[in-house]
Amino acid sequence: MLLAIDMGNTQTALGLFDNDELVRAWRMPTDRSFTADELHVRLLGYFRMYDMHLDCVDAIAFAGVVPQLSRAWRTVARRLSAEVVVVGMDTMDVTKVHAPNPAEVGADRIANAVAAETFYGAPAIVVDFGTATNIDVVDPDGYYIGGAIAPGLRISMDALTARAAKLASVTLEAPQHTIGSTTVEAVQSGAVVGAAAMAEGMVTRIKAELGRSDARVIATGGLAGVVAGSTDAFDVVDNQLTLKGICEIYRRVCKR
Repeated sequence: MLLAIDMGNTQTALGLFDNDELVRAWRMPTDRSFTADELHVRLLGYFRMYDMHLDCVDAIAFAGVVPQLSRAWRTVARRLSAEVVVVGMDTMDVTKVHAPNPAEVGADRIANAVAAETFYGAPAIVVDFGTATNIDVVDPDGYYIGGAIAPGLRISMDALTARAAKLASVTLEAPQHTIGSTTVEAVQSGAVVGAAAMAEGMVTRIKAELGRSDARVIATGGLAGVVAGSTDAFDVVDNQLTLKGICEIYRRVCKR
């Protein structure tokens, strides 16, 4: 089985694939202090939840933005005698990237582009609500061509509550109305409905630049479900899109 790992700045998503089927998924904090021993122990715990054994993992593929954790995961893979595939420059020959400097493109963005083309067709626009809100664009030929990066919802909320003394921490959920009748609702409207409105505007502009109003729009990331309820800009919400992309890249690597 393949263990796919999407290592973000705040959270790490893990998915266990049996061929192309995602059979289990977990989330854990991205803690830069984690050692290989700690990662190994966490994996043991996750697998024991379902009476599974780590020896079923014969390959690990990951997209990551934290170098020290990437090294720790490589150590874990060696202990499991598992093959390792790292999305990035080593997998460029099985992905489609049009960028002035491909090495600068985040591995998660490449995985999103691959998954979008593979499962939803091209052209496509992926809006990934994570630590940052990444918008990834796939052209009609299936190439990742760029996009946009904006502060994520939690970053924006943390900055707001840190700077505004009278605003306590507010739960990130969609309010019933855009016009908030209380301070909490007003903050939720600004954060969640504001993120939805930003996505709508960016999607409209990107479709116009592509000249393709039929581009599929996919929302993903930990907060995609929260924002999706406040807009009809998305054709589909796929919370496992990045993991699927990592799995697809691994599958292509095995065939080359």
